[in-house]
Amino acid sequence: MKKESAGGCPFSSDWGSPNVSKVGDLTYNDYLKIPDLLKLQIPQSSPPHHDELLFIIIHQAYELWFKLILHELDNTVSYMQKNEILRAQHFVKRVVEIMKLLVSQIHILETMTPIEFLEFRNHLMPASGFQSLQFREIEFLLGLKDERYFHFFKNSPEILQKLTERLNKPDLYSVYFQMLRNLGYSVPSDPQNEKNNTKTLQALLPIYQNPEKNLPLYLLTESLVELDETLALWREHHVRVVERIIGFKKGTGGSSGVEYLKSTTSKKCFPALWEVRTILEKPEKKE
Repeated sequence: MKKESAGGCPFSSDWGSPNVSKVGDLTYNDYLKIPDLLKLQIPQSSPPHHDELLFIIIHQAYELWFKLILHELDNTVSYMQKNEILRAQHFVKRVVEIMKLLVSQIHILETMTPIEFLEFRNHLMPASGFQSLQFREIEFLLGLKDERYFHFFKNSPEILQKLTERLNKPDLYSVYFQMLRNLGYSVPSDPQNEKNNTKTLQALLPIYQNPEKNLPLYLLTESLVELDETLALWREHHVRVVERIIGFKKGTGGSSGVEYLKSTTSKKCFPALWEVRTILEKPEKKE
């Protein structure tokens, strides 16, 4: 066993020191653009309020995670279109783990007292989280396509273009059911139509009634439900954190604040996957 050097320095020759970077070598800071990244936190309050940095970093971190979620869900759509069930499930599970992180991350805001937030909140107006393009893209990609959002971005042509592209692209909900049709399941052509609800549920029933016989599909389907669940949990936690910090004040962008956020908590991306549980029947005992 090698003796620890005097002072316990981890960079001693006994431990093996890292290489000294040569001029022109790729470094950690270069690869991750750290100098550029650290210049992007620009408070609006003057002098900058201590907690505004916390507020900015949390929301910038969310946008980075949103970028990755979009990347992974686009990949999921691609695998579903090729009927590669377990590869699709792999990336859905990754997004679920990201969403779990986002649920816990929102609570860091609760380390800021309500009065401290009020000291710089007015400087944020009329900016609002409602305006997050990437979050709207995530909703559209999951099948929650609401063209009413276009009105709020009518003066932002780049955002409108992005949302229009998402509106016209295949979404996870429709691609999932198309995949089932490709695999021989009797899914109606418009599963979101209430008239087809019974047929849609009947088509899903074998996956849940006999999960062992339909294991890859069962795993993917349950992962989609878990994704839906974690998104709903994020909405719920977001509501509680906002209410704890600002009560029932109006949002900085003019919305009703907590009341608006509460109205979003009932959204489901995959309602049929939840509803099919209601019609499941206890399997008969094998003799």
